[in-house]
Amino acid sequence: MSCSENCSHHSDKNCIEIVPIFSNLTFDEMMEVASITTSRTYEKGEFVYTQGDVGEKLYVIHKGRVKITRISSNGKEQVIRVVGPGEFMGELSLFSSLPMTDNGEVLEKTSLCIIEGKELKKIMIKYPTIAFKVMEELSQRLERAENLIEDINLHSVETRLAQGLIKMANKNNEVILNMTKGDFASQLGMSQETLSRKLSSFQEQGLIKQVGNRKIVLLDLEGLETI
Repeated sequence: MSCSENCSHHSDKNCIEIVPIFSNLTFDEMMEVASITTSRTYEKGEFVYTQGDVGEKLYVIHKGRVKITRISSNGKEQVIRVVGPGEFMGELSLFSSLPMTDNGEVLEKTSLCIIEGKELKKIMIKYPTIAFKVMEELSQRLERAENLIEDINLHSVETRLAQGLIKMANKNNEVILNMTKGDFASQLGMSQETLSRKLSSFQEQGLIKQVGNRKIVLLDLEGLETI
């Protein structure tokens, strides 16, 4: 579905409004971005893009969630992150002519606003704050990636899991997984079998309580912090 069909630029403005990189734009500037934006809905299991595709588009999530992954030469999937409403992906292709290096797989019915990269670059020249915001987001993602590499190289599986649970916990000390346990394991750099074993071990030690498939209650924060 494109804006020339069943949606208006105004509805695309709603999509753009929820994205932090566009939050400082005036109404007219937002409408300018909306004019180079199309909307599309994807079903669960569809790919927005795959490794090797030519990008040159910025994908903004309006509703739903998308899993960003890379596949190694031996076919193993590494989950890089899960993105939700207001977040974006495909940004590296704005600054590089190289093909996409990751995959965007839809986890549930998802509405995206797709912004034409070449046109967006022209708008970035007019409104440099957008470019700076994109760079800020990229630097944060780079820092998270570097932290993950450091964690995998320096910390044990138990430490990575304990720190991962603490980071993801809400104010009630509960972790509500927005992904499968397999994807969570991949994001922490371990196999699903290892994750299951370590969660069971943590539960036996009284550190956590598992409730169903997606909820983990942290019972002993101090204990987890010392692992």
